[in-house]
Amino acid sequence: MKLMSFFVQHRATFGLVEGERIFDLGVRLRDNCPDLLFALRGGWLDRFEGLVAGAPADYRVDEVTFLPVIPNPPRIFCAGLNYKAHRVEGNRPDTAVPVVFTRVAESQTGHGRPLVCPIESDQFDFEGEIAIVIGKGGRRIPQDQAYSHIAGMSCYNDGSVRDWQLATSQWAPGKNFPATGAFGPWMVTADELPPAVPTSLVTRLNGVEMQRTTTDMLTFSMPELISHISTFTTLEPGDVIVTGTPGGVGLRRDPPLFMKHGDTVEVEVQGIGVLRNPVMKETAR
Repeated sequence: MKLMSFFVQHRATFGLVEGERIFDLGVRLRDNCPDLLFALRGGWLDRFEGLVAGAPADYRVDEVTFLPVIPNPPRIFCAGLNYKAHRVEGNRPDTAVPVVFTRVAESQTGHGRPLVCPIESDQFDFEGEIAIVIGKGGRRIPQDQAYSHIAGMSCYNDGSVRDWQLATSQWAPGKNFPATGAFGPWMVTADELPPAVPTSLVTRLNGVEMQRTTTDMLTFSMPELISHISTFTTLEPGDVIVTGTPGGVGLRRDPPLFMKHGDTVEVEVQGIGVLRNPVMKETAR
């Protein structure tokens, strides 16, 4: 099952996607389940296919504005340096535990929407990643139970404003400018795309492949990330864990290659689809 959040007719809603068709679950459920976060918290996902069975679609995907899969996540946790090739290209040492930083919801945008390079920088870099969405919360989740806490997976572009990220040892400023991270186009539920099965990840800039990996190359696996993060905080339904980017980022190329106004960047994940965004330079207000 593919689930997405979108904006149409002056309102935000969410729906189930089949091919090019969207079934508006927000209209069908109204205040009972107004958004995808509420659906995850309330355990609604198992009811959705029955709600749309035999019904006509409400929209086509080209008729709506995509929102981040979870526009209002409780938290966004990102894993840094979680593929060996990326750690090596940055000349970083091995770590005994995952490197974790956070994003805020305002820093995200949806599929098809511009990724915005802020006026304060011209070092806007791509980072293709896979995001997991938590469906069942918990504290100190054992690794052997972690997969059961995943509702689904999506594509993510953890866009980085590199000079702001690397100005100090704290990465948060370079990861939280508005609309610098893209999340979408939709979430594929874990029953259709089991997280334990290795899947491929590819990033392209203007049609040219920049990054390629598979999830079995993660330094810290999805269960390890879930177990580690749930040790220092209680994970909640709707929390997002972005699992890390492979080697090939623009910063580490010779010469460095950053995204610029007019570019198009794509993150493709096997079994999910393609997250595609134009790049736009912010203008002074």
